[in-house]
Amino acid sequence: MSNIDSIERMDESQLRDFARRLLNQVSDNQKQIAEFSSVVAQCHAEIAERDRTIQAKDQLIRWKEDRITMLTYEMAVLRRWKFGRSREGLNADQLSLLDETIDADIASIEAELDDLQDGAGAGEGKPRTRRKPRRAPLPPDLPRTEFRHEPDSTLCAHAGCGVPMQRIGEDVTEKLDYTPGTFMVERHVRGKWVCRCCQTLVQAPVPAHVIDKGIPTEGLLAHVLVAKYADHLPLARQENIFARAGVPIARSTLAQWVGQCGVQLQPLVDALRAEVLACPVLHADETPVQMLKPGAGKTHRAYLWAYAAGRFEPLRAVVYDFCESRAGKHASAFLEGWRGHLMVDDYAGYNAVLRSGGVVELGCLAHARRKFFDLHQSGGSPIAAKALEYIGHIYDIERTVVDADCEVRRQIRDRHSRPLMEALREWMILQRSLVPDGSATAKALEYSLRRWDALARFVEDGRLPVDNNHLEGQIRPIAVGKHNWLFAGSLRAGQRAAAVMTLVNSARLNGHDPYAYMKDVLQRLPTHKMSAIAELLPHRWQPR
Repeated sequence: MSNIDSIERMDESQLRDFARRLLNQVSDNQKQIAEFSSVVAQCHAEIAERDRTIQAKDQLIRWKEDRITMLTYEMAVLRRWKFGRSREGLNADQLSLLDETIDADIASIEAELDDLQDGAGAGEGKPRTRRKPRRAPLPPDLPRTEFRHEPDSTLCAHAGCGVPMQRIGEDVTEKLDYTPGTFMVERHVRGKWVCRCCQTLVQAPVPAHVIDKGIPTEGLLAHVLVAKYADHLPLARQENIFARAGVPIARSTLAQWVGQCGVQLQPLVDALRAEVLACPVLHADETPVQMLKPGAGKTHRAYLWAYAAGRFEPLRAVVYDFCESRAGKHASAFLEGWRGHLMVDDYAGYNAVLRSGGVVELGCLAHARRKFFDLHQSGGSPIAAKALEYIGHIYDIERTVVDADCEVRRQIRDRHSRPLMEALREWMILQRSLVPDGSATAKALEYSLRRWDALARFVEDGRLPVDNNHLEGQIRPIAVGKHNWLFAGSLRAGQRAAAVMTLVNSARLNGHDPYAYMKDVLQRLPTHKMSAIAELLPHRWQPR
């Protein structure tokens, strides 16, 4: 009541002052409330962001734990195959390939486990220790090239000391190099420099290598990979070749090198796959490869699937995907989310991809021609001869436009190839009505007529290839090579072979020597930024 009485006794001027003070106080309170609300909202946002970060880290930890468990189990299985009784059912050739495959697989698994456990942090369990085999000294009669690594300055830079340092010794590392046909040893000498004033030791850092603390140079690793996956020389043969050159290298050691290199090269293959899937036109094909089942002591038919950028695409690349079967699910998984024109043969495994929407089928005219060629060779069929004549004229036109730009190619096809294709179709329909059902001639005609829309689609767009020969040329060396290495030793070995062959054959497509490319990439990889990995892809690579 006293406050009310005091207000009643105020005159008009005092009331205005009181009202002004009251409004200012209310305004200050509102500002404080707004500031507090902003701080609370910011805290909530920070808490939500931390929750998301924790959740992401938890997911990553769970994924790493699952991956480590799976790899540890896989390694245990491999060791059981290597030393277990299941070996008794294998012949000598199978045992030879099984041993080198298991050694390479174990080395690749150990490399993956090292990467996973390095990323998990030092506080998450004890580091895994690996027993290292004793390394035999390199033969003293091999020629040696010495590389000296010294600090840029021999003045002590510790806390502005500036006193000249003294050389107190050196560390020497020897690495085995191989230029095709010749072994030599690289001696890396790293001098030790010490400041007597402040007791500071300075030494040039150890050069980074794909195989840390290993004896092979990148040149030797590149040779082993190219010989195995491009020249199709199994490691057993390479072991004999090296022994004749005076440097016996155990096959198990070569296999470990191959396994570790496969892990290091995988990011390049993943990046190349992403670029191939960015192309609007692709070729696809597959070839059978036998895969060993060590537990069963026999092989079964696996498949190497191949995908290449379109014949007229600026990207020159091929990607191989090794799978345990020819099931269409493998093509669907590789091409998931891709949209464009797909050149394939008549294999039903691609039907799921073609039905997914957004993928347009291109038919291979060479496959259609092959049906008539076989028919003509077997019986001299005049219908087959006429079909070959039609298709021959179409290929004559294609040879004239192979180096033209897409629009010129489309115009020439529209003017010359389209009338030929229409005439060929009408002639085929007429001939089909004249030959008996079930005959070889009827089957050859039906193959083309059933797929006519896909076969004739190339006349509509200058970017589209007329056949799948571009990709078949990239599968042919593998079909020849598999007669040397007989079969893949495991699924992991097949996938590793697919990865290395992807890089080797893509390098060839771009006019590079696979050995020079692989050697340079292996030299750069240890210090190359993963964000710039695309710079090392075969179509962008420039030799230093």
